[in-house]
Amino acid sequence: MTAILLVRHGEAAAEWGQHEDPGLSELGRQQAGTTAEELGTRIDASWRIASSPRARAVETAAPLLEICGLPLSIDQAYSEVPAPVAMHQRRHWLREFMRQQWSAQPESLWQWRRAIVAGLQGLQHPTVVFTHFLVINAAVAEAEGRDEVLSFWPDNASVTELRLDGGRLKLTSLGRSLQTLVN
Repeated sequence: MTAILLVRHGEAAAEWGQHEDPGLSELGRQQAGTTAEELGTRIDASWRIASSPRARAVETAAPLLEICGLPLSIDQAYSEVPAPVAMHQRRHWLREFMRQQWSAQPESLWQWRRAIVAGLQGLQHPTVVFTHFLVINAAVAEAEGRDEVLSFWPDNASVTELRLDGGRLKLTSLGRSLQTLVN
């Protein structure tokens, strides 16, 4: 059995759809530090740390890297959902997408979800993955066999725990859940 900790990035310096790749706000940096302190007591040298390539995910990982001294592996599989619309239309598209079912999604979004699942199923060591709101929801949907795109509202810098058991993802616990802005 392989433990997987999915960490949603800290609060971004800009809302989703306002900036192509924002880093963290001051609050986001504080959230990242708090989560790193909590995780630093749970992981050891047998763990791996992976991240989405997006700035807010990488910046959220930074405090944990300092604490544990482990290297960071960047993996595109954990990047945010690819919105098929222009930046100024993304917030509207996102709201609509989150109300839908996976069974109604186009192949491009299924490919994104399958890449997430394949990345997680390929983990050979316990791993902390710094990622995004809808990546976490896609993983939970897979683990729970749910059709809803939105399973829950993971808060910034919250930790959702999965395990890989016989090649299947299983939910251990949902992270802190609040209705926050998706950023």
